[in-house]
Amino acid sequence: MSDRDTPVSELTEADAKKELARLADLLGAANTAYHTQDAPQISDAEYDQLKRRNARIEARFPALKRADSPTDQVGAAPAEGFPKLTHTVPMLSLANAFNDDDIRDFDTSVRKFLGLETAIEYTAEPKIDGLSLSLRYENGILVQAATRGDGTTGENVTANALTITERIPDGAEHPDIPNRIHGAPKILEVRGEVYMSHADFAALNAAQTARGAKTFANPRNAAAGSLRQLDPAITRSRPLRFFAYAWGALSEPLAKTQLDAIHRLSELGFATNPLTRLCTGPDEMIEHYRTIEAQRATLGYDIDGVVYKVNDLALQDRLWVRASTPRWAIAHKFPAELAWTRLERIEIQVGRTGALSPVARLMPVTVGGVVVSNATLHNEDYIAGRDSKGHPIRDGKDIREGDWVQVYRAGDVIPKIADVDLSKRPADAKIFDFPKTCPECGSAAIREDGDAVRRCTGGLICPAQAVEKLKHLVSRGALDIDGLGAKQIEQFYDDGWVREPADIFTLEERFGHGLKQLSNREGWGEKSANALFFAIRNARQVKLARVIFGLGIRHVGESNAGLLAAHYGSWANFEAAMTRAQVGSGPEWDELMNIDGVGQVMAQSLVTTFHQDAERASIDRLVAHLQIEDAPQAAHDSPVSGKTVVFTGALEKMTRAEAKVRAEALGAKVAGSVSAKTDLLVAGPGAGSKAKKAKELGIETIDEDAWLALVEGK
Repeated sequence: MSDRDTPVSELTEADAKKELARLADLLGAANTAYHTQDAPQISDAEYDQLKRRNARIEARFPALKRADSPTDQVGAAPAEGFPKLTHTVPMLSLANAFNDDDIRDFDTSVRKFLGLETAIEYTAEPKIDGLSLSLRYENGILVQAATRGDGTTGENVTANALTITERIPDGAEHPDIPNRIHGAPKILEVRGEVYMSHADFAALNAAQTARGAKTFANPRNAAAGSLRQLDPAITRSRPLRFFAYAWGALSEPLAKTQLDAIHRLSELGFATNPLTRLCTGPDEMIEHYRTIEAQRATLGYDIDGVVYKVNDLALQDRLWVRASTPRWAIAHKFPAELAWTRLERIEIQVGRTGALSPVARLMPVTVGGVVVSNATLHNEDYIAGRDSKGHPIRDGKDIREGDWVQVYRAGDVIPKIADVDLSKRPADAKIFDFPKTCPECGSAAIREDGDAVRRCTGGLICPAQAVEKLKHLVSRGALDIDGLGAKQIEQFYDDGWVREPADIFTLEERFGHGLKQLSNREGWGEKSANALFFAIRNARQVKLARVIFGLGIRHVGESNAGLLAAHYGSWANFEAAMTRAQVGSGPEWDELMNIDGVGQVMAQSLVTTFHQDAERASIDRLVAHLQIEDAPQAAHDSPVSGKTVVFTGALEKMTRAEAKVRAEALGAKVAGSVSAKTDLLVAGPGAGSKAKKAKELGIETIDEDAWLALVEGK
């Protein structure tokens, strides 16, 4: 059993760091596949399973929480091809619950946060499995429609959204998304889900088959792909629907409660779900969950759970939000699905960090409405039926080519094997011999002490690592070079045109003209070649965070790159600090380790990379071609922004938790103890040693009323 299979209660701190790094990478890839590419590789239920494991590890080791923690992520970067729109009010994701106890815990946490002992009312509604959409109306006219994207920035799909209508049997159409509404606030952002019914999905796939076109895997993919057509006429031809269930920016409130606001949206002409109910307390919430679950197969559209929201909107405002999820809502998810199939062969793939990853090639099988033909096998221990400490998993059953295996859409980038049926194992099935050399370059593949993964030692001489690093560099989160994708990188690498990052920026000089010019290659023309060269020239001017992320350094994700950029400010500062830093000691190492969100594993990976001669020379050659923009300075628009605040004593107008959330939302850092770094102490009745220490240190101390006046600008 590897770290990924070890119960959280048994993880050591070192194991937990590795596991959190793995989960951040896998869940980030899964987010991109689902939200940006409309091609999910895992089911929602099993994605949730891995995300829940991440949360449990963070709860046990709070100091290890990463800056790029999946707990704080919403969606994924918007896709290319559409103009980008910034959401005035972020489109948040929801925290998930998986059993009745989770719902009771949610209710308890809400009442505890608010300091209430009485029962609270919640709305309960089906969770539609579709594509989130935000519609902005100004003076009753639709001015823009945007997908969720990463929660902050989405795609402008206004023209396509206007084609979404209900097809009535008599041939008439009723717009699910009207161009004009009457009686609405001057500014109204209606939010909901675009989906496709089961009947319409079956008819669409039948039509696709008749034309010899590609069919869709499930209604959610069909809906997302249809909405993201660059030609609105294609979207109009697809049978899309829209349920409204929330709102964003408002010039005036819709109502005082969630349920009345939903009724208001219905009165304005939007379709709302008729199964939405008002529930008092967790028992009624769970009862309605059972009712919806029993009707799931007959609804005619896909749902994957039930969403509960605090009904009183004033209480929602007090509850605020976490980093990426509201405290006042939760999604009660349905369980995952399983299927059996044959494992035809095991292949080894080599990633950009040299990791040898075994993949099971399966006889295709449908799991949860998605056809699955591949599954992750994690590492050699997992295949052998043991964890990294030698303890058995799957009752010690190993996995072999030819085995009959149980597959479920679980928390990795691709589905996971849950079990093996030994009664169906072929007589000639052989124990899988995990390679000790890299299948791509022949270099030794070693497994370091404490590491569950075997890695190729070839580095830049390994073509698989080189190609994957190049793909990462040109990806959306890094240099984002339009027209230079995975296929083109592989092509240029195989032909010797691009072997390292700097080669990208000399491509035009070397192959922009002459006998071997790019436009003469198969699949390229003058227009496409010039477009690529133009994109490469534009990519020379790039933000610092994108460069750091684009280097592909192990354990440095997109969020961590942003942290590093914000701290060091410029490439010169960052490069100088990494050059001088020594692992484990010295002022530069201490400075790196003191960055909130940077742990020892990531810091060691950073410093080691900059001290490897070949890697460093490659980085220097790349940077010579770039104009790297300094990171923007953080804004200071709050009276407590950047200050360290401590709360002590009994607060009478809000709970301690509510006060902490409010302070952090205003840019303050809330500490649990008073020190010389404390800027402000907020003391309620019963303040003791903290107030005394603050007085000794000369730290400003105010009461709760003064605090509220300060943050509310009174």
